[in-house]
Amino acid sequence: MDFLREYKEKLRTPEEAVRVVKSGDWVDYTTNVSFPYLLDEALANRRDELTDVKIRGNLIFGPIKTVESDPEREHFIYNSWHCSSYERALGDKGLCNYIPMVFRDCTEYYRVFLTVNVAMMAVPPMDEHGYFNLSCATGIAKGILDKADIVILEVNDKLPHIYGAFDEAIHISEVDYIVEGEHPDLPQIPIGEATEEDKAIASFILPHIQDGSALQLGIGTMPNVIGKEIAASDIQDLSMHTELCSDAYYDLYEAGKITNRRKRLFPGKGLTGIVFGSQKLYDWVNRNPAVMIAPLSYVNAPEHIAQFDNMVSINNCIAVDLYGQINAESVGFRQISGTGGQLDYLTGASMARGGKAFICLDSTFTDKKGELHSNIKPYFTGDIVTDPRSQAYFIVTEYGAVNLTGRSTWERAEMLISVAHPNFRDELVAAAENQGIWRKSNKK
Repeated sequence: MDFLREYKEKLRTPEEAVRVVKSGDWVDYTTNVSFPYLLDEALANRRDELTDVKIRGNLIFGPIKTVESDPEREHFIYNSWHCSSYERALGDKGLCNYIPMVFRDCTEYYRVFLTVNVAMMAVPPMDEHGYFNLSCATGIAKGILDKADIVILEVNDKLPHIYGAFDEAIHISEVDYIVEGEHPDLPQIPIGEATEEDKAIASFILPHIQDGSALQLGIGTMPNVIGKEIAASDIQDLSMHTELCSDAYYDLYEAGKITNRRKRLFPGKGLTGIVFGSQKLYDWVNRNPAVMIAPLSYVNAPEHIAQFDNMVSINNCIAVDLYGQINAESVGFRQISGTGGQLDYLTGASMARGGKAFICLDSTFTDKKGELHSNIKPYFTGDIVTDPRSQAYFIVTEYGAVNLTGRSTWERAEMLISVAHPNFRDELVAAAENQGIWRKSNKK
């Protein structure tokens, strides 16, 4: 077959391609660095011709010109499955709504419940067999493209080609239009420097990781910093099975820690669903036989995570209450990020033989006025519960790690207060007493 001829027949300018979008449509941008810059700009230029175009995306680093062109939201309504810092800022302006989910089910929502009139995403150039690799968005992309009435691909030669287990590519025969053009460098999201609190938290987790463990590091600075600490440790022969492949895994690979030799699923290959970080990470995953990408419906399935002996899941959160409820996504009613795959890995790691799931947080935060507050709270008032208390496992602050599994309400209160900042322990004891979850024999 003449794939090049078919490619040329489907080639359009961005302006021509977005003419298919109609008022009232649902449009999908998929995720992260596969955001279609050229198509988004062309669609933004049609603003005054359109009303009520609903757009979905997640972990997009911006700018999203459709959104920024319409501060009154009369033309474009943007929604995110998981907020990046850019999308969080949009939300603060009333320009982004959050869609609650767990990542393993995201494409199933599309398959069964959702409408996609037009799907747009950036992809690497077509190969000689007529396939476009879905690159860093493979975790959710194919399910969205399969559901779409119209598929438009934006060719971005800066995207890495990542080898996949399945559903990592789309054939030109399944594509309606293709656009080309110049693109900026991919967003760079390097790991921040470790704080003293991060180092203390890492020190409580490292003794629980053994040679041969499988490792999942969540989204956010703290899990990535802990990855750096692991890279500097004596731990050996780790495996990568993770929703997100970030720079921490590159650091672990460079340090000789990631070998994937002891994996049951795809031995010798680190498995992930999405990728974003620095340029060195994009270069590392590009056509690397040691890295494999697959849909999050597979990567995040608890029954697959549970197949790894000594599976270790490390994620961060914003706050924990004395009942063990975990909030990893909001400050009060303000959406910060999303559930993502945290609950997937909390469940899967708990099911694995020798598995452990760690939720990390600084014991305190300082507000804009310089006032110190505890991140361990008596109870939540408006904060979103990401993980129910029934699935809380290890909670770690810079003051220690406590395992809440199977513990009663008074035991949980005692344990959590023991890892709270000392300045707040007395008031937390008083709150626990008032809530009927404190024993007089308990120790602070």
